[in-house]
Amino acid sequence: MSQESLHGKWTVSSSDEEDPAPLSLQPVKKEEHPDKDRAISYGKQTTLFNVKQEPEHSPKTDKNKSYMESGHNKPSVSGKTSNKFLGSGSDERKNAPSNEQKRLPFMTSRDSGTTTPAVKRKKEIENSGWCLSSSDEETDSEHTGERATRWRNPSPKKRKSEAEKRSPSQGDSQQLDESLNSWDLLEGGEPFRFYLNKVTGISNRYNAGALNIKDILSPLFGTLKASVQFNYCFDVKWLVKQYPPEFRSKPLLIVHGEKRESKVRLHEEAHPYENVRLCQAKLDIAFGTHHTKMMLLLYEEGFRVVIHTSNLIHDDWYQKTQGIWLSPLYPKLPEGSSDTAGESCTNFKHDLIEYLVSYRSPTLNEWINHIKEYDLSETRVYLIGSSPGRYQGAQKEKWGHLKLRKLLSEHASSDSGEETWPVIGQYSSIGSLGADKTKWLTSEFQQTLTTLQKGVTFLPKHEIPLHLIYPTVENVRTSLEGYPAGGSLPYSIQTAQKQLWLHSYFHKWSADVTGRTHAMPHIKTYARISPHFKELAWFVVTSANLSKAAWGSMEKNNTQLMIRSYELGVLFLPSAFNMKTFTVQKTQFSGSKNSAMSFPVPFDVPPERYSGKDKPWIWNIPYTYGPDTHGNIWVPS
Repeated sequence: MSQESLHGKWTVSSSDEEDPAPLSLQPVKKEEHPDKDRAISYGKQTTLFNVKQEPEHSPKTDKNKSYMESGHNKPSVSGKTSNKFLGSGSDERKNAPSNEQKRLPFMTSRDSGTTTPAVKRKKEIENSGWCLSSSDEETDSEHTGERATRWRNPSPKKRKSEAEKRSPSQGDSQQLDESLNSWDLLEGGEPFRFYLNKVTGISNRYNAGALNIKDILSPLFGTLKASVQFNYCFDVKWLVKQYPPEFRSKPLLIVHGEKRESKVRLHEEAHPYENVRLCQAKLDIAFGTHHTKMMLLLYEEGFRVVIHTSNLIHDDWYQKTQGIWLSPLYPKLPEGSSDTAGESCTNFKHDLIEYLVSYRSPTLNEWINHIKEYDLSETRVYLIGSSPGRYQGAQKEKWGHLKLRKLLSEHASSDSGEETWPVIGQYSSIGSLGADKTKWLTSEFQQTLTTLQKGVTFLPKHEIPLHLIYPTVENVRTSLEGYPAGGSLPYSIQTAQKQLWLHSYFHKWSADVTGRTHAMPHIKTYARISPHFKELAWFVVTSANLSKAAWGSMEKNNTQLMIRSYELGVLFLPSAFNMKTFTVQKTQFSGSKNSAMSFPVPFDVPPERYSGKDKPWIWNIPYTYGPDTHGNIWVPS
């Protein structure tokens, strides 16, 4: 069946399901893919051809530095495939054929450890001028010996002092400097503890206030005793290498949502590591995923929580825009403290324990007991989690968008005028939201996003502007990764054609303020912002995309909330920081005292609405009108 529309002529599956598996002609098995970082199918394949001429439109170069200044060359691309690691993390892997030598459509190296045709640089990573992240520069043997013995057990501050005194070898000096800079960043008193990931290929000044995974796991932040990694997609071998050598044998628990064949593969990946255990999250409702991205880090000096947006695979930490909330180092409570001791004004400790209890896993009980022993009172953010289930009564306000609604009704500002403030949603994937906006977006979700403190009247919700930020085709084409960046933006033609009404809300991805316009977003954020875009009423960073599966949808005449997936994020409210509103930080790397108390929104505001020629990125249709930044075109076959 063919259709003419805003996106040209589409040839689509005749399936009646909401969202067929991308690029697959098999009957649909899933209603939504939005919560997935990458939904992969195996029946078809994507071929990206190298085009010799330069792109018709070169990516714009910002006045500072962009990826065009990094000096990399456009590589030739071969059509050969490699049979390397196949990462775990998509439900379609459960139906995958056993022959892993087949090309995996839209799978980038962050999924598989291989390269797609567009990403293949014929080992050119070493030769083309690309600057590799430190994640791949280290071998297992580079940091054994002196570093391991000197950093054995002292406190973080003492470790920093000793690290500064020692003379690093040429091989690890850059990584040491980066770790010390990250330590200084944390010690500098950044009040919100909200960071972006470091991005390879942008100006160094834009990475000055950012973190990579090795920073987070650095000995400078604590002497690790054990850790838990909650995530959707894993490369176990890569993950283990991100830990410092002295911590790689420490107990590591991986919480995942894999089933059947993909679960078997994940167990095979973990088998060589005696310290690694696996915990399977229960997914009792169809089409749900374990999409939460969190680290629990137990140190000799204390305990830390990290809530972020990156999969535990190389490419998610390489050239994408990701978000990280890093907790303070929580101290241990005195022995004999009550169960309610160490609670914060945001009820974070209670909510974190309640979230872990929702897994109904004996394996996580050990960590619940650990958390009870620590003082989390310094936490200033609110936890917003989604856990699969159907909830009624007071239970339904504990999860998803109704949890956000409850918190806003209790703690949002009551100042007059804020009822007219616009709402922003920014995400990397979109679910099936219904035939028109009243089916969920404005009837449920926007009602939550525009909630004011109890007792405050507000305008009808349709009068409040809603700005949805999602990359255009041109955003993807001119990105650092080129078209393969679209492999992590799985908005399918089957879904898009059913909700053309949604595209009128769309705005381009632009992040000159953080130097990340060409680093495609995998971060998900939601906020309420003033009409002049200078103040924030609140801000959320989360794993939850724009989907009913992630945020929940009402059933039974609005008496029941149904959630399919595990998600986790944090809410920043000015009242928790003794402020009336957050000031939007316009110059994020100025280092001034004034900027320290303004909020670092990771993209440009006001957002720019799609023009007539802009189209949202749809990942399972071809793009052949112009090559990407690596000279390739995108051809799903």
